[in-house]
Amino acid sequence: MTVIERREIALVDLLDRLLAGGVVLSGDITLRIADVDLVRIDLKALISSVNEQVPSPWPELT
Repeated sequence: MTVIERREIALVDLLDRLLAGGVVLSGDITLRIADVDLVRIDLKALISSVNEQVPSPWPELT
Protein backbone atom coordinates (compact mmCIF):
# COMPACT_ATOMS: atom_id res chain seq x y z
CA MET A 1 0.00 0.00 0.00
CA THR A 2 1.21 3.46 -0.83
CA VAL A 3 0.87 6.50 1.39
CA ILE A 4 -1.98 7.87 -0.74
CA GLU A 5 -3.98 4.64 -0.44
CA ARG A 6 -3.65 4.67 3.38
CA ARG A 7 -4.46 8.36 3.74
CA GLU A 8 -7.58 9.08 5.78
CA ILE A 9 -9.40 12.41 5.66
CA ALA A 10 -11.71 13.43 8.48
CA LEU A 11 -15.21 14.51 7.55
CA VAL A 12 -14.62 17.93 9.13
CA ASP A 13 -11.56 18.50 6.92
CA LEU A 14 -13.50 17.47 3.83
CA LEU A 15 -16.37 19.85 4.65
CA ASP A 16 -13.90 22.65 5.34
CA ARG A 17 -12.30 22.20 1.92
CA LEU A 18 -15.65 22.06 0.14
CA LEU A 19 -17.06 25.15 1.86
CA ALA A 20 -13.86 27.15 1.33
CA GLY A 21 -14.27 26.82 -2.44
CA GLY A 22 -18.06 26.58 -2.55
CA VAL A 23 -20.38 23.80 -3.63
CA VAL A 24 -23.17 23.94 -6.19
CA LEU A 25 -26.04 21.49 -5.80
CA SER A 26 -28.61 21.00 -8.53
CA GLY A 27 -31.45 18.61 -9.16
CA ASP A 28 -34.81 18.08 -10.80
CA ILE A 29 -38.01 16.77 -9.25
CA THR A 30 -40.96 15.77 -11.42
CA LEU A 31 -44.34 14.66 -10.11
CA ARG A 32 -45.88 12.44 -12.77
CA ILE A 33 -49.09 10.42 -12.85
CA ALA A 34 -49.94 8.13 -15.79
CA ASP A 35 -47.08 9.60 -17.87
CA VAL A 36 -48.45 13.14 -17.44
CA ASP A 37 -46.10 15.67 -15.86
CA LEU A 38 -48.03 17.55 -13.19
CA VAL A 39 -45.27 19.45 -11.37
CA ARG A 40 -41.64 20.01 -12.27
CA ILE A 41 -39.18 21.72 -9.92
CA ASP A 42 -35.61 22.67 -10.79
CA LEU A 43 -33.41 23.08 -7.72
CA LYS A 44 -30.12 24.96 -7.64
CA ALA A 45 -28.21 25.96 -4.51
CA LEU A 46 -24.82 27.52 -3.86
CA ILE A 47 -23.28 26.67 -0.50
CA SER A 48 -20.12 28.45 0.62
CA SER A 49 -18.53 29.86 3.72
CA VAL A 50 -18.89 33.52 4.69
CA ASN A 51 -15.94 35.63 5.88
CA GLU A 52 -14.60 39.18 5.64
CA GLN A 53 -13.73 38.80 1.96
CA VAL A 54 -17.13 37.31 1.08
CA PRO A 55 -19.68 39.01 3.35
CA SER A 56 -23.13 37.68 4.09
CA PRO A 57 -25.86 39.00 1.76
CA TRP A 58 -28.14 39.62 4.76
CA PRO A 59 -27.67 42.58 7.12
CA GLU A 60 -26.64 41.98 10.71
CA LEU A 61 -29.53 41.51 13.11
CA THR A 62 -28.65 43.47 16.24
